[in-house]
Amino acid sequence: MRLLISFAALFLSVILLQLSTGGVAPLDAISGLALDFTTAQIGFLGSAHFMGFFIGCWWAPRLMGSVGHSRAFAAFTATGAIGLLMHMMVVDPYAWAVMRVASGLCVAGCYTVIEAWLQAKVTNETRGRTMGVYRVADMGASLVAQMMISVLEPASYVSYNLLAILCCASLLPLTITRVSQPETPAAPRLRPGLAVRCSPLAAMGVIVAALSSATFRMVGPVYGQQVGLVVDQIAWFLAAFVLGGALAQYPVGWLADRFDRRWVMLWLSVAAIISCVTTALAHDLSSTGVLLTAFFFGLTTFPIYSVAAAHAHDYADSSERVELSAALMFFYAIGAIAAPLPASALIDRYGPAAMFWMIALGHVALIGFGLIRMRARPSGRPRTSYIWTPRTSFLIGRLTGRSREPD
Repeated sequence: MRLLISFAALFLSVILLQLSTGGVAPLDAISGLALDFTTAQIGFLGSAHFMGFFIGCWWAPRLMGSVGHSRAFAAFTATGAIGLLMHMMVVDPYAWAVMRVASGLCVAGCYTVIEAWLQAKVTNETRGRTMGVYRVADMGASLVAQMMISVLEPASYVSYNLLAILCCASLLPLTITRVSQPETPAAPRLRPGLAVRCSPLAAMGVIVAALSSATFRMVGPVYGQQVGLVVDQIAWFLAAFVLGGALAQYPVGWLADRFDRRWVMLWLSVAAIISCVTTALAHDLSSTGVLLTAFFFGLTTFPIYSVAAAHAHDYADSSERVELSAALMFFYAIGAIAAPLPASALIDRYGPAAMFWMIALGHVALIGFGLIRMRARPSGRPRTSYIWTPRTSFLIGRLTGRSREPD
């Protein structure tokens, strides 16, 4: 309990930050539809967000080294708030894309500061409980953030101002906490080749995980609108995806710790393909049916990143865990930057079902590549512990590194 109280300020900052930055993606999509942005332009906003996210992940450790944790957090929060406040001042999709780069920069930078702070304060005995509370706080706020679009008016000053207020409010708990700032961690080197060397299949897995998650979260509101959902239902649609992914982590983790992780990943992809094809072929689904498809899509696609990361860490040394986590997030960022734009273009040309056909093809490619890799390298390495890995910053490897060590 004393541990949780000491981290309460950090967890409150996480919650407020997630409510703000987690709400901007669906609000931008709904607002873009109201302002007659094209579907491709809305997809471009999603790609811009992840471009900012990648830049923030790489820059944040260096900024912390220059100005300290609290000042770096304030700088990134200010960047996000400025991006939010400017939305209704300049109503243009390409200007909004620049603002979404600022939003992605804010997310990555703030999470890097928080995770560096947590890592410096936890011990081996408290690491698991701290990460558990951290994930619950982050995921719970993410669920609420998706629901916020049911009460936020699209393309409204008030809506974006409310998100900016929440973003600024995330400053207060962290900056006034009496917990001393930790030493600045060394920035991890970015070595994408390390992920490929440890497991080409894991690198492919995180790219497909990004294809699934980034496409759904950034372009999903467009799909929902085109299949006849109203704004309230779109909020539930997005939340159902997040809830399905959260509930899947524990049973999938149990399977991944007991069976060949490559087969677990491939069977998840098979289930994802079934989910995508069912959704694409089903016509005139009720609103409840659409929510169920989103739930099962999250159930089958959300855990793939964590399974792929666990498999890659099976082939890494203890000294490589932080840099491997950074390399996996690099591949995730590449997939997340690339996916929303073609998905939105396909929806424009072929209709809403095309989004799920594109995701299904990505999982078909993952299954084919996985079968090839299983023939090339048999299993047999000692397995590390499965960990539900948040895709938040390059420094997540420091928080999970010791927990991954094989027994």
